[in-house]
Amino acid sequence: MNYLLETQAVVKRYGTFTALDHVSIGVPEGSIFGLLGPNGAGKTTLIRIINQITAPDEGTVLLKGEKLSRKHIYQVGYLPEERGLYRNMKVGDQAVYLAQLKGLSRLEATRRLHEWFEKFGIDSWWNKKVSELSKGMQQKIQFVVTVLHRPSLLIFDEPFSGFDPINAQLLKEEILNLRKEGATVIFSTHNMASVEEICDEIALINHSKKILDGKVEDIRRRFSGNVYQLLLRTEEERVERLRSEVDVLECNRRDMPGFFDLKIKVKEGAEEGNALLRTLLDYGEVKDFSEKLPSMNDIFIQTVKKSEENEK
Repeated sequence: MNYLLETQAVVKRYGTFTALDHVSIGVPEGSIFGLLGPNGAGKTTLIRIINQITAPDEGTVLLKGEKLSRKHIYQVGYLPEERGLYRNMKVGDQAVYLAQLKGLSRLEATRRLHEWFEKFGIDSWWNKKVSELSKGMQQKIQFVVTVLHRPSLLIFDEPFSGFDPINAQLLKEEILNLRKEGATVIFSTHNMASVEEICDEIALINHSKKILDGKVEDIRRRFSGNVYQLLLRTEEERVERLRSEVDVLECNRRDMPGFFDLKIKVKEGAEEGNALLRTLLDYGEVKDFSEKLPSMNDIFIQTVKKSEENEK
């Protein structure tokens, strides 16, 4: 697999406190990679190392196979959770200034900014002071400045914080578009629904150590409890007979006569879903049938709790 970014056994200490303990991750090129963990887990420290704000005490960070160095600064775009713009500067002047810090000429920065401002419908903000804008509007400006120089690696730390659902969806679509255009994204958030929606792979850190990583769908299947949910059209007495053959966890009657929502747990095995479906067909008409995978939120809580219990 081609990794755009790799951290190899990275360690970071602050005095006697270990913020990162031999953390290794691989971020595939052209992917959206979720960097997850509770508050204080070590995520921000790792992000600061990738941005070369601080350096690891041990281990190596590679970007495109090369050891991370000052020449890679312009290849990374970072939107921190704590936003910060100069409140008394005009929006356009500040955006151009920040873009120039990322290596763009004033002319090119101005051209690209107007393209993005038009896309977001915010061109009228160009001559307004930052202090006149809402928090959400300021976040849009910082998002644009983060992606403007077209870095190969983008790091978004809680990018949807403070946005209403419409603007959060707009930002999600832009992040997905950036991936289509070739960018690689590290996405740090506590919103597990967003992780399921846009992330390809994740790494979960807790108490300075990586405790879980992999593709989102693979992880959800790995934590599957072999539970299936279905809609069955049948008679009530046949449902009762079905209970004697399979492990029915839930059974709810629909408002429509003869329709039942069922949740059934089956024993592990390669043919478990097909075997259950064959059994069900003897008891009625199956109108809907799917495996119930755990949410990333459930997996997050379960894995972190288990990690903390193991440390006791």
